[in-house]
Amino acid sequence: MALDVLAFHAHRDDIEITCGGLLLKMVEKGYKVGACDLTQGEMGTAGNEHTRLAECRESTRILGLAERINVQLPDAAVFNTREYQNRVVDILREHQPKVIVIPGLEQRHPDHRITPQLVFDAAYFAGLEKFGKGKKHRPTKILWCHSQQFDERRPSFVVDITAQMDKKIASVLAYTTQFPDRDKMSEWLRARARTYGMMIGATYGEGYVQREAMQVDDVVTLPGVSI
Repeated sequence: MALDVLAFHAHRDDIEITCGGLLLKMVEKGYKVGACDLTQGEMGTAGNEHTRLAECRESTRILGLAERINVQLPDAAVFNTREYQNRVVDILREHQPKVIVIPGLEQRHPDHRITPQLVFDAAYFAGLEKFGKGKKHRPTKILWCHSQQFDERRPSFVVDITAQMDKKIASVLAYTTQFPDRDKMSEWLRARARTYGMMIGATYGEGYVQREAMQVDDVVTLPGVSI
C-alpha cells in the first residue's frame, strides 16, 4: 500500500509517545498513514515480544493506521549497517511514503539514537536507481521528532494536537505492560504536550524539526502571533 506518511522508531510504543498526535491528525485529514517499528521490543524490562505485539495491535487500531510494519531487527542491537539499510530501503520502496517521521538525533537509548541515522541513510539510498532491488523512491519530506530533553534547538514548527490528545494518550496506554501507572503516564504526556502547545498558543502540541528552510509566498497568511 502506498502511504502519505510513514513514521519510524525503534520500539513498539515509541511512535505513539513521540508523534502519535501528528499521525492521528493526518489520519483524520484523510491521508494514508503508517508506522514502522524496527524491533519487537523484546529486551524491555516488562512484557515480551508477544505481549507487546498484542498491545501494538490495539494501539494501531486506536490510531487508525493503514499499515503497521515491523522490521524485526534485534532489540538493543540496532546499528546502521548495510544489511539493515537494505531492509528499510525495501520498506520505503514498497510503501512509497511522501513524508517520513523519525526520532530526534540526540537520544539516551542507543537504539533511538541510531534509528534516525539508519532511516535517513536508507531514504537516500532508496532514491538511487542502481541501489538494491525494486523501483527507486525517495521521500519528499523528512521530519525529526523534537526532544525537549536533548535538543537545545527550538522546533522548526509545532503541530496543534489538542483535538487528538485523548486518543494519543489512549494509544500509549494500550501498552499496559510498559505503563502500569496510567495516571502518571497520562500526566507526563499532557505536561510534555502542554510545553509545545504554549509555543503556538494551543493547549497541546508536538514539536518537529526540518533541516531545510521553509518557503513562504504570502507573509500575510503566516500563522502565529509575534507580539
